[in-house]
Amino acid sequence: MIAIVDYGMGNLASVQKAFSYINYESCITNDKQVLANASGVVLPGVGAYAPAMEALKSQGLDVVLKDIVNQNKPFLGICLGMQLLFDGSEEGSEDGELIDGLGIIPGRVVRFPKDKTVDVGLKVPQMGWNSLEDTTGSLFTGGGYVYFVHSYYCIPSRKEDVAANTTYGVKYCVSVEKNNIFATQFHPEKSGSVGLSMLTRFARRT
Repeated sequence: MIAIVDYGMGNLASVQKAFSYINYESCITNDKQVLANASGVVLPGVGAYAPAMEALKSQGLDVVLKDIVNQNKPFLGICLGMQLLFDGSEEGSEDGELIDGLGIIPGRVVRFPKDKTVDVGLKVPQMGWNSLEDTTGSLFTGGGYVYFVHSYYCIPSRKEDVAANTTYGVKYCVSVEKNNIFATQFHPEKSGSVGLSMLTRFARRT
């Protein structure tokens, strides 16, 4: 059973529907024991960074997720769920200090630079389809177009953690892979056959 983490933020039903479509059973839960016993765990997310981290911490899910990762259980972060894996984010910071994340993937989350996006006619948030580049991660079989909705992006500290990039004003990381950890800035559950194939390859590991 694949467990989808319910911490009050995210397209939980659409992720579960996608797993059902590819014939893998999943459940939506914030039960710590269910998460610990799951064959794989998915951390989705839509919304702001600081409230998401507060929601995880208030329920003690931050500790549970770190334990699950350390057990080498297949783990997938989606959109905000990818960003939360990093050391911290600029989003919501008023003094220039990063808002602390889970600290599972070394690196930080930053806003799209205005001079490279808005000033040249690109809207922020990026909302819609974009192509994948440099797809080296095991969830990928090549390029393709996937669906994005976000204003911030991840900068991993280690190049070896980068599994795919794209370009939107700037070239940036849209997927990471580190041992049992996988994450995508885009929404595979909303990315048609390309995204479903990625979810299938993740599910086969569980």
